[in-house]
Amino acid sequence: MDKLKELAERLCGEGKLVQAVLSGPRSKTPEAPSKIKIKPLLLKGDRVYQFERTVGAKVFHENVAPEEAGSRLADWLAGAFKQGLLQTAEADYQVLVDKKGKVSILERGATKQEAELTHNRKKHYVLEEGTPVPFLVELGVMNAQGKVLAQKYDKFRQINRYLEMIGDIVPHLKKDRKLRIVDFGCGKSYLTFALYHYLVYIRKLDVEIIGLDLKEDVITHCSALAGQFGYAGLRFQAGDIQDYRDEQPADMVVTLHACDTATDAALEKAVRWNADVILSVPCCQHELNRQIKSETLSPMLNHGIIKERLAALATDSIRAHLLELVGYKTQLLEFIDMEHTPKNLLIRAVRQTSAPSPKQQEKLSEAYKTFKQFLHADPYLERALQDKLAPILGTPAGRE
Repeated sequence: MDKLKELAERLCGEGKLVQAVLSGPRSKTPEAPSKIKIKPLLLKGDRVYQFERTVGAKVFHENVAPEEAGSRLADWLAGAFKQGLLQTAEADYQVLVDKKGKVSILERGATKQEAELTHNRKKHYVLEEGTPVPFLVELGVMNAQGKVLAQKYDKFRQINRYLEMIGDIVPHLKKDRKLRIVDFGCGKSYLTFALYHYLVYIRKLDVEIIGLDLKEDVITHCSALAGQFGYAGLRFQAGDIQDYRDEQPADMVVTLHACDTATDAALEKAVRWNADVILSVPCCQHELNRQIKSETLSPMLNHGIIKERLAALATDSIRAHLLELVGYKTQLLEFIDMEHTPKNLLIRAVRQTSAPSPKQQEKLSEAYKTFKQFLHADPYLERALQDKLAPILGTPAGRE
């Protein structure tokens, strides 16, 4: 074991390791990794070693500093695997570990070239670096030549991640007419501009987007930018989500960080419009935080920060479940926004063409009622959609 640890620490510490593959797992339990691959990467200028663990059908990644990587590699190999191949540009090292833990190391000729210290494939973004995008240039993410500014690279990746999520739902949008999208609480509109650019210039769809926000100065600025970019189908208006009235329904509703029950107001409008797609990143879930009671959960509820997080997760679970009850397929996804907020769950809901079977709907209904009663919750969204939910939940349609 000492020889293995010394070798692994030397190869990682001196930056010589090009790749290592650990195989032949000793354990066949579901939680045990079947294989581990290790390779060096440069992340923000620093060398790290990426450990890629395969567990069943899933793959997990962890980046480890060079001073820790060698001992971590040796521990994994000696404790969980029968063999490993450590490759450098100078030599390959075949490592065998028998049942008693005895280590044999065989040195052979090198079969790998020097590591590139990058992800092996260039990351292909929806908006590629090197191609100027007007709104990204104006908002200071790119320069006029299309180069992403170093201090804005996180924002560039975040915008592209958002567009990847949009790409997933495009097949659920109608293509035979102009699409209408409402973005509630659009703010500075990085993502609203990105959404319009992507759908119109990349996916070639006929789109009208309305951005709504409370701040008049923000709306004035965004309207001027939309005119400057020639985004004829993008317009902005000042207003409150709850007071927004428009007889023309929306095909897609976006709401990113609408505070507390403003998110529910946006979800209600989306449901009543029969919007095909809903994307919502909720924020500040105060309503349930005030309502939630449970002796069983008192060890959690006695601590404000824990109660706040529990209330946020429970609120978004309730929202997703209620959307399921009225005919949407919902997913809760991780989403990082512009300000690195801890409120980073995205509810993605797609309207289904067929309703759940009576048995499925009964199961969803009972699960929801049990969960709600356990928490002593009376959520805004259920009250707002009472006329639609009453026949499903078996509650009086006119209750307050």
